[in-house]
Amino acid sequence: MAMVESSKPDFGTKMKRLREERGVTLRQIADATKISIGRLEALERNDISRLPGGIFSRAFVRSYAIEVGLDPEQTIRDFLLQFPHDSVTAGSPHAPQDGRSRERRSGIVTIVIILIGLGLLAGVALFVALAR
Repeated sequence: MAMVESSKPDFGTKMKRLREERGVTLRQIADATKISIGRLEALERNDISRLPGGIFSRAFVRSYAIEVGLDPEQTIRDFLLQFPHDSVTAGSPHAPQDGRSRERRSGIVTIVIILIGLGLLAGVALFVALAR
């Protein structure tokens, strides 16, 4: 199984290969997206330190994917799988979530619903008391 994974191209190599297969130049992508050629080259080299991070890195990947004719959402998921660093995934709905954050979020939602229900119940009780 390790042999299969090691023969699988990394994200940047895959993007470069697909771009070249489709006959799209970095200059064409740069002109269409206003992303510098240097940053596009960094993306193809997997040098995410040259990308701005967070939502901006994902926006670069999305723009690149669209210009090359790839599914932008799947391309972003592939990007996040290769680079699961906080600097890249921050705020992304595509970032893999661990079970604890989902449980924590569902607990907070439950508490908010209970508090709203109690507030409504108190409001109705106050309304009935004042209406008499």
